[in-house]
Amino acid sequence: MNGKVYLVGAGPGDPELITVRGHEILAAADVILYDNLAAPELLTVAKPSATRIYVGKKKSDHAMPQAEICRLLIDHANSGSIVVRLKGGDPYVFGRGGEEVEALADAGIPFEVVPGVTAALGLAAYTGVPLTHREHTSSVTFVTGHDPDRIDWTRVGHAETLVIYMGLTTIGAIANRLIAAGRAPDTPAVVVQRATTPRQHTVFATLATLAEVVEQGHFKPPATIVIGEVAALRGKLDWFEKLPMFGQTVLVTRAEGQSEETARHYRHLGAHVIEIPLIEIQPPGGPVTIPDLAGYDWLIFTSANAVARFFDALYECGRDTRAIRARVAVVGGKTAKALEAHGIRPDVVPELWTAEGVVEALKPEPMEGARVLFPRAAAGREVIPEELAKRGARVDVLIVYKTGIPQEAAARLAAIDHADWVTCTSESTRKHFLALGGQRLLDAGAKFLTLP
Repeated sequence: MNGKVYLVGAGPGDPELITVRGHEILAAADVILYDNLAAPELLTVAKPSATRIYVGKKKSDHAMPQAEICRLLIDHANSGSIVVRLKGGDPYVFGRGGEEVEALADAGIPFEVVPGVTAALGLAAYTGVPLTHREHTSSVTFVTGHDPDRIDWTRVGHAETLVIYMGLTTIGAIANRLIAAGRAPDTPAVVVQRATTPRQHTVFATLATLAEVVEQGHFKPPATIVIGEVAALRGKLDWFEKLPMFGQTVLVTRAEGQSEETARHYRHLGAHVIEIPLIEIQPPGGPVTIPDLAGYDWLIFTSANAVARFFDALYECGRDTRAIRARVAVVGGKTAKALEAHGIRPDVVPELWTAEGVVEALKPEPMEGARVLFPRAAAGREVIPEELAKRGARVDVLIVYKTGIPQEAAARLAAIDHADWVTCTSESTRKHFLALGGQRLLDAGAKFLTLP
């Protein structure tokens, strides 16, 4: 039985700009043929069993001939697979989508085309250069610049807004032809590299200075050029490159499956986020025995993982939150949120999200003779037990999990050559980072960013 092929537009670079429909189909795919311009994060949407085949094209570097790509689409569909052809931008805007769909139609393969945000629309939104504006332009022309001889510049050169794809290496010839065709040399223009990503690089120019700007700026594909009066609006309408962490690189080190919220937060601040789990949550090596909770005055949690493992053990032994009579202190909003998921609101959340912060926040509380249960990791710090014991409390440490280093962490960290920030969610994370050679990033200027 035949499968089906979906040509899905991956969008202009930001993985969150894929359409809902595209995301849905990608998650169901059996086979994915993806381009160089499709954001790598999108491949994580697919199920683990999906076959991923790189067929991307760069200038003078084609991973696979177009005819072979079409053959693969047909063969996998004939085997009954759901096949996704994931293409940067939009499949039908300089993406050779029409050729691929023609091949599928000729072979009798069912197909569907899912549009995507093309580069021009993405850069317009993310650079503050609207492609149309009532006071400046009411028409837009898209052209591909890799072969200027194929374009009639006398006809398209007077388009109010001209968007040039794939024109970096030929922009000098293009600019000369546009000026020769009557376009004013001082016409505003912008060159945008890696639009909609934290590595977006935008430079303002005029038609006469475009070639010089491209050369001096060392622009590399993917880049797009916009020529027209709307380009002059960039200084007023730009928002993306003004985000507080734009252009900075943040290394997110949370455990596998726990980093999505953190990564999204920093991406929305404009940062380039690299996710490398440096900690792995493991069983403690033996059964977790929850003591009689009625005798405890305080429960202290310093991580969301401790909350999760404690309640897992509580439920496994046939008890629930009604067994808890103690007041509860937590470190940080994420830990508080994990606790609230079990119907318990913390009594104490220190301003300083560290063990020292907990000790400081508990200073007003009487501790002489108090019983404290402290569920934590096997290799946790001793600040809380030691400091509360000095005040007369009896602190019982309950090991509910241990941490390890993920198998591929060392190799993945070694491949990173720069970071501005390294997230640190626990002392174990910090130790693992240093044990894996992370000091070289600190020596180069990276700083720890402590998270709850």
